[in-house]
Amino acid sequence: MTLNLLPGGTPLSDLETIWRQGVNPKLSREAKPDVEAAAELVRQAAAGEEAVYGVNTGFGKLASLKIASKDTEALQRNLILSHCCGVGDPLDRATTRLMMVLKLLSLGRGASGVPWSTIEMIEALLERDVTPVVPGQGSVGASGDLAPLAHMAAVMIGAGEAKFDGAVMPATEALAKAGLAPITLGPKEGLALINGTQFSTACALAGLWGAWDNLRAALVTGALSTDAIMGSTAPLVDEIHTLRGHAGQIEFARAQRALLEGSDIRESHRDGDTRVQDPYCIRCQPQVVGATMDLLRFAARSLEIEANAVTDNPLVLVGEGRIVSGGNFHAEPVGFAADQIAVALSEIGAIAQRRIALMVDPSLSFDLPPFLTPEPGLNSGLMIAEVTTAALMSENKHLANPCTTDSTPTSANQEDHVSMAAHAARRLMRMNDNLSGILGVEALCAVQGIEFRAPLQTSIPLQQAMAALRTKVATLTDDRFLAPDIARASAMIQNGELVAGLALPTLEAQQ
Repeated sequence: MTLNLLPGGTPLSDLETIWRQGVNPKLSREAKPDVEAAAELVRQAAAGEEAVYGVNTGFGKLASLKIASKDTEALQRNLILSHCCGVGDPLDRATTRLMMVLKLLSLGRGASGVPWSTIEMIEALLERDVTPVVPGQGSVGASGDLAPLAHMAAVMIGAGEAKFDGAVMPATEALAKAGLAPITLGPKEGLALINGTQFSTACALAGLWGAWDNLRAALVTGALSTDAIMGSTAPLVDEIHTLRGHAGQIEFARAQRALLEGSDIRESHRDGDTRVQDPYCIRCQPQVVGATMDLLRFAARSLEIEANAVTDNPLVLVGEGRIVSGGNFHAEPVGFAADQIAVALSEIGAIAQRRIALMVDPSLSFDLPPFLTPEPGLNSGLMIAEVTTAALMSENKHLANPCTTDSTPTSANQEDHVSMAAHAARRLMRMNDNLSGILGVEALCAVQGIEFRAPLQTSIPLQQAMAALRTKVATLTDDRFLAPDIARASAMIQNGELVAGLALPTLEAQQ
């Protein structure tokens, strides 16, 4: 399957399909005339005497140094090689490919000055599954994601490393095996390839989609927990939420009402329940997790704009016939979006962890056995599973501290304010993994708690989620080695198995 992408008008849903399913993209050929027109303007500038940044000058602090026309090819190659300074674990394949797609979209706007053949090279790498090895650390999100994008561009010119046919190898070998030849970069091409926010944006988008998966799971695990502790559904009444007016809160309450509709457990204590109010972790789920829905959708709108943006420098303004330096490479919007996603992840986990603590505590859990084991004392049950979630919650709280406030000057003070968007976005993968662990344990606790309510049963949708969990994790009777249970439950959160087939909100619903 191939997706035809329109530069400047590609929706997040198409990018998510590419990221999740490995679909190969092609730029709409409607973009070619604008791309070639910009490339011609760059060729003219390279042949002229006037100094044009990045075309016939040095870079950054060296921009005042004029480069002879005979050295423009060497200038661009040296730029790529000198900027390959990344360190750390390589970016995963799916997000690396997404980064390459975002670079296609940016170049395809016809304001970067690269020829169409360079775009075709990136398309060919994607189509033939040649994936550059891109170290995850080294960008401060200032003059673009220079180091990560340089590692991508290096493969295009036959340098660095790439993964092909399941193995990492020198780029020249990977290209040859894929039937491709390295390209020679013309004027400004190297700069166009490494300037831009595509690494940060790809990581932020992967974090966004993972966060939404976790949010949908939290809606279900929260409903399961509500029934496990025989919580009230009165706080889900629609009028409460419409009186406040926040879209996410209203939608969350509506979805959770539907999940709990028809629960025998709820009906069993509708009358005669002596509790006036449940703790906030049950009662305020719409207000807390619903608010994160709004936050994630706000971040999604910012990232969709950025995914379709031109973010290199200088920009080729074909209509005006000139090449102009600006600052679109500064990744502040991406950093802000990533910081917002991080806060949302932290809060979803914080309130979920309190629901877990509620279920295992016999003084709070409305007649559930201590630590959800049928023989407490002899068995510890889910005691330490709850402790693990406390550790994961605390780690996410630390990781949620904003990154965009931590600017530092670089490049001899030429780049004196930077966004830190790259690690703001990259940390989201770790945070999503932590949150999946918390929600996996919540699912284990809640399903175990509901089973203690037999013969009363929960609703049909929640029975479906329970049955899915029990295909991977057996009911806990006597104590056993629990780490594999937690791993399996967490994986079901991440891959969507726990909530498969349930009617849940989508990221696009309110856009």
